[in-house]
Amino acid sequence: MGAVTDPRGALAGVTVLDLATFLAAPLCATLLGEFGAEVIKVEQPGVGDDLRRLGRAAGDSGSSYWWLVEARNKKSITCNLRDPEGQALVRRLVAGAHVVTENFRPGTLERWHLGWDALAAVRPSLVLVRVSAFGQTGPRRARPGFGRIAAAVGGLAYLSGDPDRPPVTPGTPTVPDYLAGVFAAVGALIALRHAERTGKGQVVDVGLYEPVLRVLDDAIAVHAGTGHVRERIGSATESAVPHNHYRSRDGRWLAIACTNDRMFARLAQAMARPELARDPRAATTAARLAHRALVDGLVAAWVAAHDAADALARLEAAEVPAALVASVRDLAEDPQVRARENILSLAVPLLGRLAMPGVVPRLTRTPGRVATAGPLRPGEHNAEVYGERLGLSRAELAGLAARGVI
Repeated sequence: MGAVTDPRGALAGVTVLDLATFLAAPLCATLLGEFGAEVIKVEQPGVGDDLRRLGRAAGDSGSSYWWLVEARNKKSITCNLRDPEGQALVRRLVAGAHVVTENFRPGTLERWHLGWDALAAVRPSLVLVRVSAFGQTGPRRARPGFGRIAAAVGGLAYLSGDPDRPPVTPGTPTVPDYLAGVFAAVGALIALRHAERTGKGQVVDVGLYEPVLRVLDDAIAVHAGTGHVRERIGSATESAVPHNHYRSRDGRWLAIACTNDRMFARLAQAMARPELARDPRAATTAARLAHRALVDGLVAAWVAAHDAADALARLEAAEVPAALVASVRDLAEDPQVRARENILSLAVPLLGRLAMPGVVPRLTRTPGRVATAGPLRPGEHNAEVYGERLGLSRAELAGLAARGVI
């Protein structure tokens, strides 16, 4: 690993103004903040961001665990975006910002005189990241939506679950939010690079359902080329067998993934059934797909006859891709997770230690870091941000607070 050359992070000097709420667009800002950008979170005066109250409360901190994790590294200011004075403050802050993130319904920022034209007039090189349910264009642009709706619209929910049962939520309802946040961050970085070269900013437009649609592997191409509509097949995989979850004798679930004939031959050896690799019903990918129930049944029976640790040891010895289907408890105890520091522990006032996911991806010279959990109080950094950036005095801040602007 190379030496760390810039402990501040690769995005040091970049300022992000996070106007968004809940998860997708705020996550974009969080990811940029992990790699050195200064992120200023704008919250509603008095009540703060709704994510503060979503999920389980974190002890006596006054915030949810979710907020403390996903608002990490951010500074919190309060501002009433519906108030003309608040809008004027935002425009002044935009003059010193590089990225603005928002996830209101299309047209909302424009009604608040904070749309692209208004902000670009203040800073032509600005990158405006806009995440909404259906994007800024199209017949559904004005409709609301959350992750569950995005999974449904994007085609992922339809594929999730058993064939004889209703579609299920893939993972958690917020998987589409996290996907959208990652794609939005990629867009922001691309737009920042363009702004560096040309001095011209642009809008990054992400519909919440679009990253879901993007990760359907070949389903769209297959349908367009053949008319085939992929249906639910439980935890199995359409293109390979055995590629499924199997329950062990001691009640644990194992994931096994054989995507070609070589892997299946190794699995047959691990099962002490080498002849299966020569069986015409199982010797090739096409044959295994044609005899899915038979092959999956043989593997399921073998796993069911072994405790999970024993089965995994045999599979590992044969170099078959396999793993325990991990619960969050398993993750906390996993030596690989520990070695990679995928879960970090942070000191939080009023709470003690707080565990949270580590930074992804890992960079060798400018690694990301988590310095602080989400701010405990809305507006915790009002004096710092408004004072240092805009030069407002304490008396001016007190007046703005009295009028409900901040």
